[in-house]
Amino acid sequence: MEKYIGAVDQGTTSTRFILFDQNGRIVGSDQKEHGQIFPRPGWVEHDPVEIWENTQRVIRGALSGARIKGSDLAAIGVTNQRETTLVWNKNTGEPYHNAIVWQCIRTQDICQRLISHHGPEAFESKTGLPVAAYFSGPKLRWILDNVPEANRAARKGEALFGTMESWIIWWLTGGPKGGVHITDVTNASRTMLMNLESLEWDEDILRLLDIPGQMLPRIVPSSDKRLWGSTSKQGPLGHRVPLCGALGDQQAALMGQACFERGEAKNTYGTGCFLLMNTGSVRVRSRHGLITTLGYRIDSEEPVYCLEGSVAVAGALVQWLRDNLGIISRAAEIEPLARTVEDNGGAYFVPAFSGLFAPYWRPDARGVIAGLTRFVNKGHMARAVLEATAFQTRDIVESMNRDSGVELQNLKVDGGMVYNELLMQFQADILNVPVIRPRITETTALGAAYAAGLAVGFWPNLESLRRKWSMDKTWLPNLPQEMREKKCMEWKKAVEKTFNWVEEP
Repeated sequence: MEKYIGAVDQGTTSTRFILFDQNGRIVGSDQKEHGQIFPRPGWVEHDPVEIWENTQRVIRGALSGARIKGSDLAAIGVTNQRETTLVWNKNTGEPYHNAIVWQCIRTQDICQRLISHHGPEAFESKTGLPVAAYFSGPKLRWILDNVPEANRAARKGEALFGTMESWIIWWLTGGPKGGVHITDVTNASRTMLMNLESLEWDEDILRLLDIPGQMLPRIVPSSDKRLWGSTSKQGPLGHRVPLCGALGDQQAALMGQACFERGEAKNTYGTGCFLLMNTGSVRVRSRHGLITTLGYRIDSEEPVYCLEGSVAVAGALVQWLRDNLGIISRAAEIEPLARTVEDNGGAYFVPAFSGLFAPYWRPDARGVIAGLTRFVNKGHMARAVLEATAFQTRDIVESMNRDSGVELQNLKVDGGMVYNELLMQFQADILNVPVIRPRITETTALGAAYAAGLAVGFWPNLESLRRKWSMDKTWLPNLPQEMREKKCMEWKKAVEKTFNWVEEP
């Protein structure tokens, strides 16, 4: 009987379940969006109960649509929006608060106090991360400070902390009835709580943030032959299926793109935009505004590290144009609208809605549209929205080239925006390197499936996965150097206009 691998892809705006065969082809899938909660400007939350209900629904929907049973699965993997943080009761499964999303800036004051008391690089030498509201540790501290019930339960050993893969895995393996409480090294590396060298929770940092270690999940490899547990028979799969693969979404995409060699890089264009470069077993400390993070770890092998550049707003800017301004009614309309003009008309859109991430790390920044004249119309606006993602990617590539000492030769791309041909061509133009789209662009779910499949021998090794990667389309740069440099200079001028908009507390 043919077997399959299932992958839960719990993203920022939706949850998917995708079924893959041994060739890495999709044989079934289902997807369900969840609500975005904005209690205050800059604050973003998700309802974790809604996300777990949606996870069950899409698992059942994908299996039913493909006429596949849970017993036909060799293993299951999970990938997730990283840094999004929640705390729940281990006896009931009830969350103490909505999940605080990676985009949320409510912990800015906490981060500022940490920087004031301990210096801006206090955590970086151990964790590879700057002190920023982006990461999970300050979000957890905020919950303990602002939800007394969660704080009391944490001290009594009744509360569990996790990012979204921990939550999903705990429920899939039984929840209050014996659910497994784990996180993989890639997600743990995004908390500001894990030591990059030991790959364990750092006791000094836990003491500094006053976080009870007993509420933290056990840190495990991304792909683990020891198996963490099996899905519950009472769960949506209706069968005990080994659960043995997990990665944060961007590291999953790195694996799905088969970037297994040092110097290989991929960029994922989703709600945000995330560029990762494999640096092998070497932890490269960034001097130009990037993050040092875990790429993946297979069983007990040496971990693979990455340099990462994170952009907070990419596809979310297209959604903003649709939902907030009503200039388009569907996201797909932005490309034909942008094609009604030849260029951006001199307009530049810097979407610093909640500050700027890499390489600037400016929580005081806010969005601007610069260069407006009477000439600019909605076509120019649409083009400026698309170009913003490409310019932000170039900012990161410039820093990555300087940090790694290796000039990027090409860029593998994935995510929902890679079907926008205008954006992909402009990305190649502004980077001056080829941009390559793979045949299977669901690389995030594919990477989680690869991690689980490696653990159970469904696929024998990384080389077998590399052979499955194939190219769909390549865009070659076609912009004169003088024009490229002019556009990049104007972009950087626009970025500078976003600084110091919010006064420091």
